[in-house]
Amino acid sequence: MQEFGSKITIKVNEGVYLKSPDSSVLGGKILRGGIDLIDEIGFEDFTFKKLASKIGSTEASIYRYFESKHHLLVYLVLWYWGWQEYRLILRTMNVEDPIDRLKRALLVVTEEIQEDSTFLQINEVKLQQIVIAESSKIYMNKKVDKDNEQGFFVQYKDVVERISKIILEVNTSFKYPHMLVTTVIEGAHHQRFFAKHLPKLTDCLDGEDSIVKFYQELVIKEITK
Repeated sequence: MQEFGSKITIKVNEGVYLKSPDSSVLGGKILRGGIDLIDEIGFEDFTFKKLASKIGSTEASIYRYFESKHHLLVYLVLWYWGWQEYRLILRTMNVEDPIDRLKRALLVVTEEIQEDSTFLQINEVKLQQIVIAESSKIYMNKKVDKDNEQGFFVQYKDVVERISKIILEVNTSFKYPHMLVTTVIEGAHHQRFFAKHLPKLTDCLDGEDSIVKFYQELVIKEITK
């Protein structure tokens, strides 16, 4: 993440793209259209041909930005985690009590997203749905070790590291902070998916965000018992 005056940019590893989509109007259309289309039809049925038709461009133009649809998905997921780190910083800065900071951090990574008008090229609500449904595809594959060596997952790791450090402020002897944080994040994704599509596999209680409440209570009890 970089900040220039009032302009905030979310930085993604340059190895993910051939040309930065932030550098042109077409790049912004690729991101917006890609998010809309993947959210609409799913990643398996998504193609650059369909995307080109949607945004009024050509496949060749899209390939100037991304080598493959896999790399576009990686870009979108990493942008999401860079944005989540930005939100973590905003929500936890100047909060002295580590328990309060931890609850705020857990809220960021478990709550249902609202659209952020700061970034016009991204619909964060739809992007969260893509991350929930599709993000495992960027690392549950045979290329994960190579992609990891190239730093493709730094943004996700940074989010996990930030929350892990807060956990260790609460309990310096807790042995599994990173494991706990990734369990919360991935578990919350599953629960959001279940709540939308398979509600009998989760608990939706009136008057509260049950997913946020569950994971906040789970973590606090686990590290303070």
